[in-house]
Amino acid sequence: MSSDTSSTAGIGRREALLKSAGVAGGLGLIASAASTALSPATAASSTTAAKARTMANTFTTHDGTQIYFKDWGPATGKPVVLSHGWPLNADSWEGQMLFLAEHGFRVIAHDHRGHGRSGQPWGGHEMNTYADDLAQLLEHLDIKGASLFGFSTGGGEVARYIGRHGTQRVAKAGLISAVPPQMLKTAANPGGLPLEVFDGIRAGERANRAQLYKDIASGPFFGFNRPGAKVSQGLVDWFWMQGMLAGHKATFDCIKAFSETDFTEDLKKFNIPTLIVHGDDDQIVPIDAAGKAAAKLVKGATLIVYPGAPHGLTDTHKDKLNADMLAFLKS
Repeated sequence: MSSDTSSTAGIGRREALLKSAGVAGGLGLIASAASTALSPATAASSTTAAKARTMANTFTTHDGTQIYFKDWGPATGKPVVLSHGWPLNADSWEGQMLFLAEHGFRVIAHDHRGHGRSGQPWGGHEMNTYADDLAQLLEHLDIKGASLFGFSTGGGEVARYIGRHGTQRVAKAGLISAVPPQMLKTAANPGGLPLEVFDGIRAGERANRAQLYKDIASGPFFGFNRPGAKVSQGLVDWFWMQGMLAGHKATFDCIKAFSETDFTEDLKKFNIPTLIVHGDDDQIVPIDAAGKAAAKLVKGATLIVYPGAPHGLTDTHKDKLNADMLAFLKS
């Protein structure tokens, strides 16, 4: 994998996927026709709009990695910052982003390094660097009073951010189907999953990660392997596409990061209102060693358990989660 950190690599992968579906050519014709048809007034309006705050941007970290982020909603809204899970990107939060932006919040979500449209450096695919990238994003945008929400691996990023950088810029936190305090079974964490589980995921990554992502999405992630479950091919394809936009090295290294990192001490440093949401049928990050354990470590945390909900509840239980997040943000 190249150490090139420009965002063009991520954008190129997305364009390649679009072209394979026959979309890019059609979009090009539409854009060309629209450009030709622009009146002087329309052109002037477009120029003015271009100077305004855009909804998608990049910034460069201290080690030269470009990080892509979305910035939706009114600029004056209270900031909500969302961190995504493995092997996904900021798009996985779009149901929450649109909802919260429509309710007046400024909603920001970034692609982890090596994922989505961010640059693909060879290293840094571990929790300390993820947390530092998040810190630099908040500094870049001068965000204050933010509510940080992390889904799955992103919950680990949020926890490590607070552990390393404190809560000077943070007002509230949320852990959604999140991996803290620790996924791996150890002497100190007997309720965790054995190392063989994660070795199996690594083996799947090496052998055929495209098939691995399809198997995860069509099986336990959304609970589609449960009796009577109605499979959404759209969600399966959506998960797969996001996974394939990420770099192989980044997704491979991230397995160790989300499974082996111990966030116990990070959670003890939480000193802000914290919402923890977890499904009691989460087959990816089982609730007992995750949501319930985290709630015991975070002082004053509010734990909401979704009966029968799988890991990917940001989609399967989108309306309920949106309502719970909104209520928490307004509380």
